[in-house]
Amino acid sequence: MQRAGVTLPIAEVPNLQAGDRLWIHPDLPDSQSVRYLMVVVFLRGATNPPPDSWFTRVETWSRPVHEEGVYVTVPEEAEEALVLLAPETGGAFSTLRNAVRGKPGAFVRAAQDLEQAGLDRARLEKYLDAVRETSASDPEQLKTRSTLLARSLNIRLDQQCFDKPSAQQAPCLTQNTDQLVLDDAHSQSMVATLTSGASSDLLAQISATPTARGGYYSAYVGAVVDVARILSTAHTAQYQYIPVLAVPKQNELNLRLNNPPSFRNPKSVLVIALPQVQKSPVPPLRTVDATQVFCAGKPSLLLPAEGAPLVFATELAHNLVLHVEAKSGPAIDLPATADPMRGGFAVETQPLQGADLDGEVTGVLRGLWGFHSFDGPHYRLRSPKAGQWIVASKDASALIVGREDTLHLQSSDACCVSEVTLKDEQGKSLEAEWKDVKADELEVKVPLQKATAGSLTMMIKKFGLRDADEIPLHTYAEAGRLDSFSVHAGDVDGLLKGTRLDQVSSLELNGLRFTPDSLTRANQQDELKLIMHDAAAVTKLRAGDSIVAHVTLKDGRALDLQTEVKAPRPKVTLLTKSVLLDQEASPTAFRLGSPEELPQEGRLNFFLKAVVPETFSPAERIEVATADESFRVLLSVKDENLTLQDSSTVFAILDPMKLLGPSAFGPLKLRPVAVDGIEGDWQPLVNLVRIPKLKGYRCVSAPEKQCTLSGDNLFLLESVSADPDFANSVAVPEGFVEDALTIPAPKAKTLYIKLRDDPATVDVAVVPTLTSPQ
Repeated sequence: MQRAGVTLPIAEVPNLQAGDRLWIHPDLPDSQSVRYLMVVVFLRGATNPPPDSWFTRVETWSRPVHEEGVYVTVPEEAEEALVLLAPETGGAFSTLRNAVRGKPGAFVRAAQDLEQAGLDRARLEKYLDAVRETSASDPEQLKTRSTLLARSLNIRLDQQCFDKPSAQQAPCLTQNTDQLVLDDAHSQSMVATLTSGASSDLLAQISATPTARGGYYSAYVGAVVDVARILSTAHTAQYQYIPVLAVPKQNELNLRLNNPPSFRNPKSVLVIALPQVQKSPVPPLRTVDATQVFCAGKPSLLLPAEGAPLVFATELAHNLVLHVEAKSGPAIDLPATADPMRGGFAVETQPLQGADLDGEVTGVLRGLWGFHSFDGPHYRLRSPKAGQWIVASKDASALIVGREDTLHLQSSDACCVSEVTLKDEQGKSLEAEWKDVKADELEVKVPLQKATAGSLTMMIKKFGLRDADEIPLHTYAEAGRLDSFSVHAGDVDGLLKGTRLDQVSSLELNGLRFTPDSLTRANQQDELKLIMHDAAAVTKLRAGDSIVAHVTLKDGRALDLQTEVKAPRPKVTLLTKSVLLDQEASPTAFRLGSPEELPQEGRLNFFLKAVVPETFSPAERIEVATADESFRVLLSVKDENLTLQDSSTVFAILDPMKLLGPSAFGPLKLRPVAVDGIEGDWQPLVNLVRIPKLKGYRCVSAPEKQCTLSGDNLFLLESVSADPDFANSVAVPEGFVEDALTIPAPKAKTLYIKLRDDPATVDVAVVPTLTSPQ
């Protein structure tokens, strides 16, 4: 295709515009026995038939066309372009022209649907080819590469496939191809929708595109796309129209047919879509982590990016470079290559080695989208330099021989580290595991299990520098020290504080044996959690008892530690609970499928019984939190959400929207908090769910009954079904932002739904019917 003197292959052209000059060559074999008439037609909307001059007749059997092809220019006001291939019958050109002019809307929608399908198909084929290639060449990397592929190409990935044997993972990842491709807003915005001039006759003939969440094929395009029904109204006794997927590669359109063509009446007319005649939006590429810093001295970089799967699946984005502005001298353009299996763009950095990049600079991913240039995401680049490393103050004395310790070091170009080695006083090298946790921080695992106390040198090698940075360190032989052991009466676990607690084998307290569970280090001190496996024996520990704890080390030594049993933690039991719903807030009547569900707009009333102590103090509080404790609230008598029924029973009210906010969801838990701040154990309370506001549904008839559910926050739905068994259900994709969803036809206005906050429970919604537009 040629535009303004620039020629590009069709695979690099996302759109056409008026004045573009197309060269089309029917690549038919010399032995072709059936004469195909090719008609290139431009369309200008559903209610405005194209003029006769917009139809170009091409006799593919003629020698000039067969050898040289044909040139076509896009006319002014054109919106869509199609290529029709039909067996020549003598009056084929007039018949095809009359069919298009008689039903322009059907061909407009076919052009839009076929282009969207072709874009989705390109993503799917890229994914399938990459999975098969990785499975054959490097099966151990299949999970890693498939995850990055799914992110780059916006493909649905079934994580359960990785639980299967390695030989079964690739077939599992490539099955159900019609459900793999997820919606892509960028490709959909490239395909125009029919927004004006649609008559009632047209509405009876066509269906919604994926942009409108419907149609005769889903947005998860598989091997074929069925838009035959859109074109069925144009069938005659002589011709039938069958859609063809066009997958571009360089200067070719590779055609995919769902049905074999017929050369008997009615003969098959192949309908092939060309790119839309409209302005094409640039790809919305974005960085995966905007705070990440890359080393300019590294020989090659992988710049993660997402948001524009067509950049990775097609050739529409080309001439990609990473544009870097040097501190002095000209800017540098580094060629960039899209690599969906690695989740970003591969860049070779050799031209940067001699550039003036002191400190941090910014690189911009640039390229051409068709004929137009675009700027993509920005990346932070730092050049390596021999610098001063600072050991984190909390780790200044953390290197204790006899175990593995973690050291944190800070430097402005920690992202440029290529190798870390250790040498002791005798010159013996030690292997060290390391990673850059931040752009200016390095975390090193120092193995000192067999080391002796003394000096240690850490050598850090950086990309682009010949000499390594040497950091002097010192290791210590720390004697084990026991500071304290705290345990509450009635608890099955306790906390031991001191040093070298990694050597603790067990602890005995009043005949009860505790064993290590988890070890942490804070404020230059070890903290070891120990647990007791005989829960029935906790009655031997009474508050206030002063007992000697016997600590046994792994080397057989025993140490004694005086301790005192603390007061028991507060404990309550949940007696009853009740969920109150606000049915007047929505026209939809909801019937929750489980008594454990609490709508966010609802209210929870529940009674608690004091167990330890046996009475509930007016100053005691009840803490309610989400599972990850990111949202929490304290209920109290003072705040009027706790009311004492008697000295041991309390009535609690939880308004989740008011107290936890609109972003809280999922399982809620509660625990008592004593007057002195001692906290009890968590126990489950209820499952907090967010319910969308469903306004109603409307259905249109035939050729296949289609229903649309309208409402707000439909992304809170996980799936919708017309039957309780979900045999005929619709899954709501992640990131769904529309206010309408295509659903199965409800029975008696009843829908069965699964909420995203609790997909294991089936809820029931009675939805009103909306009046269908004329």
